[in-house]
Amino acid sequence: MGYRVSIYRREVKSKQLAYEGEDFFENTDNLLPFTSDQKETLEKRLLNYGYLLQNENATGKQFEHKKLKGVLALLTDHALYFESGFTEQGVFEISMTASEFTDTDEFVKYDPQNEGWEEF
Repeated sequence: MGYRVSIYRREVKSKQLAYEGEDFFENTDNLLPFTSDQKETLEKRLLNYGYLLQNENATGKQFEHKKLKGVLALLTDHALYFESGFTEQGVFEISMTASEFTDTDEFVKYDPQNEGWEEF
């Protein structure tokens, strides 16, 4: 288990806030899929931020940061998941990268270790 942060389409936030229950994220039917353009944009940004494609399977595309061992990203149809161990450098990397990926208003960041949705 490590530190985890997720990126979703903006509309997912309003759906989750209106949802009654604790299991919203456990059901992918609650999550809106990325458009093909959004997935392509996120993948390009990961590569530009120093993440290298490690594996591609039915779940999605798995990336690892080229300089920070154990700093991972998983791009699925419904979310971009970042994970690291509890190292200061790893947590900082995924937290800042996820925040920067929300600069277009298309995406929102969810950090369950830090009170949920990031607000600006």
